[in-house]
Amino acid sequence: MPWAGEGMGLLGRLLGIRRGSGEDEAAVEIVSRKPVGTFAVRETFRVGSRMALTGVVESGMAMPGYKVRGKNGAAVIYRIERGRSAVDFVVDGDEAALILEGEFRVERGERLEIYAS
Repeated sequence: MPWAGEGMGLLGRLLGIRRGSGEDEAAVEIVSRKPVGTFAVRETFRVGSRMALTGVVESGMAMPGYKVRGKNGAAVIYRIERGRSAVDFVVDGDEAALILEGEFRVERGERLEIYAS
């Protein structure tokens, strides 16, 4: 078992996290093989400590708990809002804001794939 001098702190040893190894943030794992939809990003911003994306669901649907994946990473959908109120799901053609757990780099105009959890 590595000790603090070997790249692991006390809290890291308890939680099984190595410093400097890129494992500090839990990676979002997508186990579905086929996306259930796509989301076109119009804008990205922060809502408190969370990352938010506004855009349009181009196909399929999205629900909280589903995952979005782009070319630079993936994240879990924490909440979905339409017109400043939370909704349970959005379908193709709906404009919405996706509030995410975690973050990754997303560009305007990027198409994200939506996967069921």
